[in-house]
Amino acid sequence: MGKRIIAQNRGKGTPTYTAPSHKYRAEIKHLKFSVDRTIEAKVIDIQHDPARNGPVALVQLPDGSKTYMIAVEGIGTGDIVYAGDNVEIKPGNSTFLKNIPEGTPICNVENIPGDGGRFARASGTFAIVVAREEDKVLVQMPSGKLKWFHPMCRATIGVVAGGGRVDKPFVKAGKKYHKMKSKAAKYPRVRGVAMNAVDHPFGGGKHQHVGRPKTVSRNAPPGRKVGSIAAKRTGVRK
Repeated sequence: MGKRIIAQNRGKGTPTYTAPSHKYRAEIKHLKFSVDRTIEAKVIDIQHDPARNGPVALVQLPDGSKTYMIAVEGIGTGDIVYAGDNVEIKPGNSTFLKNIPEGTPICNVENIPGDGGRFARASGTFAIVVAREEDKVLVQMPSGKLKWFHPMCRATIGVVAGGGRVDKPFVKAGKKYHKMKSKAAKYPRVRGVAMNAVDHPFGGGKHQHVGRPKTVSRNAPPGRKVGSIAAKRTGVRK
């Protein structure tokens, strides 16, 4: 009797595939500002958050309450950041897309107004405002794709801190293990072709090879749904 493949086992909700959210700082969202209100916040500390690759900034609001925001390059302890409709376009400040000039690097971009930020949140990433129209704003995403946004979507000026993270090697497997542990990702991950036939659709054979077409239907059962799932095309692109 074989074992369940990773795609099946992940659905059980075991600790191996559950994020340790009790170790995370907080859910990082934009400071709550509106058209007629500008918020001033003082950066108290720059901290590491196990939930994300980039650092986070602990800020204090005028009423004394504290919250977290995504740290951008150029801000440090003691700096003042502003969030509102009429703010200076400088790193750390947040405003609506309709107020940001073309060519400005931004991060933590909302998908729909008020959702707190969805795009360009990883360390070293940023998006760029390409064009503005009356009812929509064109933004170039970190992937290079162009996407239209509602002009009232909020964004933070600047590049997410922590860039260059991928330039430093892990050196040893133990460090990679601890990183993956904080992300609820299984590590190490065994290749399917290295398994036995009862353990994976790609397993078995006299040498390590798939032995069958890798493309599977979108409606395939979890025990078969491995490889190129519902691929539009396969082969070398010409």
